[in-house]
Amino acid sequence: MTAVSTQSIPAFCDGIQHFGDPLPEFEAYGQAPAIAAGQTAITAANDPVAVYQTLLAADALRYLTLQMTASKQSGHPGGFASIAEAIASLVMLGHKNIITEVGHHAPGFYSNVFLDRSLEAMGIETVAQLCDRFRETHGLLGHLSGQIPGLLNPAGPLGQGQHFAMAGAKLHPGVLFPVTIGDGGLGEPYIMSSIGHFTTAYPSVTNFLPILVWNGYSQEHHSMVSTQSNQTMIDYWRGNGFQEVILVDAKDYDDANQPGDYVDSTAFSFSQRFAFTQAVLEATDKAAKLALGGTLTVLIVKQLKGAGVHKRGAQSHNLYPGDSLERDYIVSALTARALTPEAWHLVRTNYERANGGPAAKTVVTESVLPLPDLGPLPLNQFPVGGDKQVATTAMGALVGHVGQQDQQFVVTNADGNAASGINNINQALKIIHPTTDATYFQQPQGQVYEPLSEDACAGLAAAQALFGARTLWCSYESFAINGLPIWQTVTQAMAELRRPTPSTITLFTAGALEQGRNGWTHQRPEIENYFAGMMRNGNVFPLFPTDANSIQVCYDWALTTRNKGITITASKSPLPIRTTFEQTRQALAQGAVELATIAGAKTVVFAVIGDMPLIPAFEAAEQLAASGLGSRIVSVVNPRRLYRPTDVAWEACAEADGDFLDDAGFAQLFGGDALIGVTGGASAMLEPIMLRSTAPRDTFAWKRGETTASAAQIMAFNGITAENFVTRAKALLG
Repeated sequence: MTAVSTQSIPAFCDGIQHFGDPLPEFEAYGQAPAIAAGQTAITAANDPVAVYQTLLAADALRYLTLQMTASKQSGHPGGFASIAEAIASLVMLGHKNIITEVGHHAPGFYSNVFLDRSLEAMGIETVAQLCDRFRETHGLLGHLSGQIPGLLNPAGPLGQGQHFAMAGAKLHPGVLFPVTIGDGGLGEPYIMSSIGHFTTAYPSVTNFLPILVWNGYSQEHHSMVSTQSNQTMIDYWRGNGFQEVILVDAKDYDDANQPGDYVDSTAFSFSQRFAFTQAVLEATDKAAKLALGGTLTVLIVKQLKGAGVHKRGAQSHNLYPGDSLERDYIVSALTARALTPEAWHLVRTNYERANGGPAAKTVVTESVLPLPDLGPLPLNQFPVGGDKQVATTAMGALVGHVGQQDQQFVVTNADGNAASGINNINQALKIIHPTTDATYFQQPQGQVYEPLSEDACAGLAAAQALFGARTLWCSYESFAINGLPIWQTVTQAMAELRRPTPSTITLFTAGALEQGRNGWTHQRPEIENYFAGMMRNGNVFPLFPTDANSIQVCYDWALTTRNKGITITASKSPLPIRTTFEQTRQALAQGAVELATIAGAKTVVFAVIGDMPLIPAFEAAEQLAASGLGSRIVSVVNPRRLYRPTDVAWEACAEADGDFLDDAGFAQLFGGDALIGVTGGASAMLEPIMLRSTAPRDTFAWKRGETTASAAQIMAFNGITAENFVTRAKALLG
């Protein structure tokens, strides 16, 4: 190592532990930035200067990733290290809208946006600050999030990143959206199935570029695709519809006689490192141009996991306590990757110029996507007490209007809109399908996206919402659980997001009570426990409209919100009209609305979540009245409003919503001599009411499914009957 004068060290390098000697050929290829002043990318992928400085950038990424993680003896350096050349190539080629499917690559992505000065937006200007803020509150969390400047997507569970890349590509033609996919994550079934449906629905949208990080290892062992030959891997992608499969195998450039199919390019001689870097740069350039030019393309880089960091294989995946900056193998790896101050300056200059500036100022998610004005929705208020109406169908009419005003709007549904009482959405917006068939309202140009995968449905809808566009994910309540991981990921990212974006909205239909003859396979309202837990997150609002009037107002309100996750759960059966529009507006603001009061010696309050469970509640009120007992029936539409402010992390949310029903309002709605909480779903949704009520109280809720001939029978199986309500109410009254 060479002694370095502090006067020659760029300010951003403050905190770097080690500086190195110049790499060979620096005098020839390191005298001026490869990206010239006023330019946004290198001029040619085969330019030796560009190749050389891409190699420097890859080493810089590896160095920062390892020092950052070792500074906390925690984090994941190994996976990103094996793809550093490709990430550096993308930047040098001017592409910064980079997405990842791999949350464990977070420290590498932080290094990438640190180099182009994006992290200065959160006060990180030096390497010392980069290390200090890693894995700290209000800093750089262990997996990617929505709050990090310059990074487009959250990344945690595997199998999600492609959704963001496809949504970005759909919304922004002409912009490349590379997405790195780990060979460990490739084992998730969602990736290829979601890509397959998307490319069939949108064959002209090819400007997303999967980049397979084929490094032979997963988190703690060999990856399940590690035994495949190169040809088998190529055939796999071709078999899934990719027209161009570009594979760069580090093994082809190895002059260090490394054993096995996966090798480390940093162990090559310098000339072979240069050759490998050039191959990656040229392959990345070719892949990008093909993808932008209308050809569905994948880039595969095959290089050993942990290339250039402290360990190799799965052992490089994670740092543990004791893996500190003082450990010999950490020091050895850092010194091997260390650059000179001049090289650091060169890398920083290229990164600053690439794509026209820091990613925090240039990538598509750093600005608000313009949206067309929807105008007033064509609300249709049915008369209270009039004919029964299907709530989902009433909402479907509004959804059709939204899509007709906003061409980017998509509706996603895995099980079919017609089956959920919303075939009017298909009629208005058309199912996207390569086969035109008027019988099924399908055609190549449509706005209804119907893959047979809840993950693909939730993925495109949630990702497009995060990227700034309106969407609606529709599902049977019983099957939606398969799409919730990405929906939850996006809602959490929205809570942290530094810009407003349309809320991600869902419609869950055909609840458990309607699916008697289908049995327990279609009776899974336990999903409501999921949303009940998420309510405390601060930006999640499960809505339970009372009827066909109520659902219209709920959807109208949801469309006006930002950075929230809003679930609307309603029946597809014709049910009584019990509320006016104004009553639901009141319920959205206060959490609930009183539907009926019957005077009596004492008052039993029925707090009812859902539309169909109101039927036994009204029957119970009549039976109580016959015994001289009064009742009040309250429809709980927006339970999030019924928590106390201290129960919910609302203050930490972007677009914070701190409106909660006060104690006086709560007492007016729910005060009585006894309280019966009723829901056809999970009991956890009643928690806000049970926490605040001081009356003798009990709950009636879903227990489990069974095959029955009617909704009444399945409710009876779960104890949700008027007779049980009355018996329990009298016991509570003493």
